Amino acid sequence: MGDARGDGAHAAGDAPFYLPQRDECALFERCHAQRLAVLLKGPTGCGKTRFVEHMAWRLGRPLVTVACHDDLAASDLVGRYLVHHDRTAWHDGPLARAVREGAICYLDEVVEARQDTVVVLHALTDHRRILPIDKTGEQLAAPPGFMLVLSYNPGYQRMVKDLKPSTRQRFVALEFDFPAPAQEARVVQRESGCAEGDAVALVQLAQRLRQLQAQGLTELPGTRLLVAAARLVAAGTDLRTACRVALLAPLSDDPVLLQAMQELVEASFA
Repeated sequence: MGDARGDGAHAAGDAPFYLPQRDECALFERCHAQRLAVLLKGPTGCGKTRFVEHMAWRLGRPLVTVACHDDLAASDLVGRYLVHHDRTAWHDGPLARAVREGAICYLDEVVEARQDTVVVLHALTDHRRILPIDKTGEQLAAPPGFMLVLSYNPGYQRMVKDLKPSTRQRFVALEFDFPAPAQEARVVQRESGCAEGDAVALVQLAQRLRQLQAQGLTELPGTRLLVAAARLVAAGTDLRTACRVALLAPLSDDPVLLQAMQELVEASFA
């Protein structure tokens, strides 16, 4: 099914670590109870995916995740007939499987998908809550536990593509941003195992780097990148090297921007 990735039921055990920023957990629970679809808006690496994982565990629902991309077709979501020896058999896509299981279906970076693909979601996001499967003649009715969740980065996508108003207005939108510095440092330390001082220093650097958006930095350093750098530091890499390979290099190839970011690193860890 192309690069569509369907994850099965969320593993049992401890809750995926997530520090609430406001009332997003309570709002998500109410949306689930009211059978409302949810759109998560926020910058890359700010915790949207972890939030969905945490909420799936909290609600006791299976989680099916699809990483959206330019070539994602409707059949990649819904399903298709595949040849088995001398016969063909229908295989559900991740969306159909999530509907049948009453799972939470999470479409990550949904605006990367083609518009004609996104349209197949419409019947699931209004009072009908059905998924028509034209090739089999089925109309799957979503059980109460099913929930559709989309995410995207509005700051980046605004320059290239966006959701149509007819799609956006079918969702309750929850806005995310990078955590407050003290909270972000807690997340970095918890996820990486680095020392508290190193986590604080990395977050302080990120605060400075995020100010470079006005100078053309299209993607800001997310908490995910900070965790990657902190894990290298916890494994014995010095802070400057960890920042260079895990924080700066993934953000840009522009030599002017890289130089400006490197100067911030040197000033921060002088």
